[in-house]
Amino acid sequence: MASTALDAQMKAEGVPPTAVKPSSRRDYKGFVAGVFSGIAKLTVGHPFDTIKVRLQTTNKGRFSGPLQCVTQTVKNEGIRGLYKGATPPLVGWMFMDSIMLGSLTVYRRLIAENLFHASSWTPGAGDGAGLGFTALLDALKSSPTSSPPSALSPTYLPPLGHGIAGILAGTTVSFIAAPVEHVKARLQIQYAANKSERMYSGPIDCLRKIYTHHGVRGVYHGLCATIIFRSMFFCWWGSYDMISRWMRQRTNMSAPAINFWAGGLSAQIFWLTSYPSDLVKQRIMTDPLGGGLGDGERRFPRWKNAAVAVYNESGWRGYWRGFLPCFLRAFPANAMALVAFEGVMRSLP
Repeated sequence: MASTALDAQMKAEGVPPTAVKPSSRRDYKGFVAGVFSGIAKLTVGHPFDTIKVRLQTTNKGRFSGPLQCVTQTVKNEGIRGLYKGATPPLVGWMFMDSIMLGSLTVYRRLIAENLFHASSWTPGAGDGAGLGFTALLDALKSSPTSSPPSALSPTYLPPLGHGIAGILAGTTVSFIAAPVEHVKARLQIQYAANKSERMYSGPIDCLRKIYTHHGVRGVYHGLCATIIFRSMFFCWWGSYDMISRWMRQRTNMSAPAINFWAGGLSAQIFWLTSYPSDLVKQRIMTDPLGGGLGDGERRFPRWKNAAVAVYNESGWRGYWRGFLPCFLRAFPANAMALVAFEGVMRSLP
């Protein structure tokens, strides 16, 4: 059973299970399949994201909780209010998931081949245990005159390798994610039902006004905060590998089912470890830029200023404001995104 499930999962990833030096010719599949992952993620997850951002960026008295935020949004703005600001992430997440999952696949392969000297980078592959620190030290100590790397290292990429690939993929996609999330966040905190009363009529207008008054630097406002937040992909993809391996060894689930459950659970682990940094990022991205834009006076010149302000306002609980809709979104949105990703991966030549 374990071998059959692993072979099916390797086939889904396009990984030759017996190759010592896997070919890079199929790296393109991750980038193409990532587009469909982004579409699925937005369709399921954007209403949760709108509620999360509104709870994160308003004072405590505006909404008593997620349910009131949902009911007021639907009452005042209709169902479309839950999808406010969806256009930039629809386009952006298609590119973001393409770059994130595509680069993740490439980084996994490069780390497996060149750092751990492993023949497989498929999540959940192998029958060993541990995080991979010993394997990494052995690989770093190896040299052409010492024992062959294959004798010191596992034949599969361990969780540590997947986590490192996650950090690199998170940093890479941050250069696309930062401006998309910046525009999305500013649109999501516009509460006026009448468009004429809003500062930005839409994503293009928002982008144009920010660029006109603050240039490229204004568009990329919050980039450092985005990189800090997305470095926590270490926890996401490291735990995804561990959960996938545990399920393959302990259950009779098919490879797609393992991808679904491991994807949803690992996404929740990611948000449990990264949510405070996401909240600080949202505070920075919705902070007035000032100047000719005329949106107010800037409060947070640095990441530290925003983090301290959150604590001064609400203590440690402030870092978890809006967590419930985010946590509820994490499983279905990311599980469905991986179903779409794996389905397209299987269909590509």
